Amino acid sequence: MSQISYQTEAAVTAEELSQVFKASGIKRPVDDLGRLDAMIKHADLLYSAWDGDKLIGVARAITDYSYCCYLSDLAVDADYHAKGIGKHLVEMVGEHIGEEVALILLSSPTAMGYYPKIGFEKIENGYIIKRKS
Repeated sequence: MSQISYQTEAAVTAEELSQVFKASGIKRPVDDLGRLDAMIKHADLLYSAWDGDKLIGVARAITDYSYCCYLSDLAVDADYHAKGIGKHLVEMVGEHIGEEVALILLSSPTAMGYYPKIGFEKIENGYIIKRKS
């Protein structure tokens, strides 16, 4: 493992995103590269963590830059867990959006214990219309 580098404008391919999603355990459409490519292209923010030329972490967000920011993906390769990578990616997003913008996310049940450790508060007033596919 070499020095971890963080990028704000790195070109991430759908294949790289698929690999980091698979390695992290996050549930995403990892075999639908067209959909992953659209997820990359339409994100407002994409921060990435790299071990050399290997993508090992990603934070992807949608925001209005004024009131709210939805952290749609936070994924770190399981081989790199507990090294502060996810926390650093979230901090990078937070620095970019500033103090007037709320950072919100939906968590998988397995990650519910993680987010309070990196500064998130649990909220009870959310609703969802689930995707059909």
